[in-house]
Amino acid sequence: MDKSLITLLDTYWDNPVWFAEDMMNFHADKWQSEVLMALAQSPKVSVRSGQGVGKTGLESIVVTWYLCTRPFPKVIATAPTRQQLYDVLWAEISKWLASSKIENLLEWTKTKIYMKGYSERWWATAKTATRPENMQGFHEDYMLFVVDEASGVADPIMEAILGTLTGYENKLLMCGNPTRTSGTFYDSHNRDRDLYKTFKVSSLESPRTSKDNIEMLKRKYHEGSDVWRVRVEGEFPKGESDSLISLEYAETATITKINNIHNNFTLHIGADIARFGNDESVIAPRIGNKVFDLLTYTKKDTMETTGNILRATDKFKNEYKHINKVKIRVDDDGLGGGVTDRLREVIRQEGLGYEVMPIKNGSKANDEEHYSDKSAEMWGNMRDILEENFTNFVQGKESTIELPNNDKLIKQLSNRKFRIDSKGRIDLEKKEEMKKRIGESPDLADAVIYSFAENGISDLSLLKGGRIWG
Repeated sequence: MDKSLITLLDTYWDNPVWFAEDMMNFHADKWQSEVLMALAQSPKVSVRSGQGVGKTGLESIVVTWYLCTRPFPKVIATAPTRQQLYDVLWAEISKWLASSKIENLLEWTKTKIYMKGYSERWWATAKTATRPENMQGFHEDYMLFVVDEASGVADPIMEAILGTLTGYENKLLMCGNPTRTSGTFYDSHNRDRDLYKTFKVSSLESPRTSKDNIEMLKRKYHEGSDVWRVRVEGEFPKGESDSLISLEYAETATITKINNIHNNFTLHIGADIARFGNDESVIAPRIGNKVFDLLTYTKKDTMETTGNILRATDKFKNEYKHINKVKIRVDDDGLGGGVTDRLREVIRQEGLGYEVMPIKNGSKANDEEHYSDKSAEMWGNMRDILEENFTNFVQGKESTIELPNNDKLIKQLSNRKFRIDSKGRIDLEKKEEMKKRIGESPDLADAVIYSFAENGISDLSLLKGGRIWG
């Protein structure tokens, strides 16, 4: 074995903080030093944190320290999405290696780093946390798993990782924003905390966080909200009982994926209509159970809004040639009535054959026994879709919905409150009340929900069993 490798093993075996400073020119914050030293001494470490505290830098040091200070190790870095794993974590490792004193010892590829001369047995690799089998089959005396955004990794995958950690010195580091109140990451800070060294890092206490970003989150979400707890304080959400849709359900739908949209031949457009003022007119395109990026407009009249809906429809029909049917669902209350009428007029004049379906939020629910009106029913059924998707995600089953990763959409979905009326039915908070409370109406959320509104989306049997809607 090369003398330089022996020196690394001897000098930095149990002191990753020295390794970070001497070899990587990385000067750890106090909490990072504590986590590094805990991992040197313990098999399992779990870190929940706010945003921007430096956890990706910490993970980069952990990967390179273990790779360079154990003989013939295997290091597996994983994250729920390819973007998080390769564009964020793997890129951060590359950045620190490029300026390190150990760069000449290592070879680098898109998915692997290995020690020169020992490519078969001495390496670190990147594997997305999408299937349990990606985490199986690894065995070595010296092995480390680094799980980034651990709250978003499904339980079957975490179970596969834990089942692999049977070697002489096998270690696990989990880091992430604490978005879920269930699963392995949550348990590591709660019922299983005796099995882990745990840390909580608040963005408020970190010298690395952007104070402007913290102020922005404070203005948007308010101190004490679940978003503030998760993204700033590094605390698990409370999941307020009077919010109809939980933050956990809504955020999970932004990381689950629907891949078979080419089996669906209908383009669905949900449109929530505003005219002037601060509210937005929103267009939500959907194919199968995949909702695409939302289109938003302010201060547009009926004619312009109609044109925007038709242009969005043309764009998707041109991009997805297999589409042969279009259903446009428009909020028909108030100003939306004019858009509905104009859409029908243009579609009839140009022979487009699109179906326009008006949504009347205050009308009678199909399920009058459980919902006070159509709006409550649509929101309640969206909650059921998101809950089933979350359950499938936790169990490693097929996803039932994919939402765009839009902070404003997630905020609106998870902040609509409800009450139980005198007949025992779910009654939604009025839009005006929600706007007064959080500063905005649920325009984006409504548009998405309208895109699913097939008879008020009350017939959930279409969704059960993994079938795709419309």
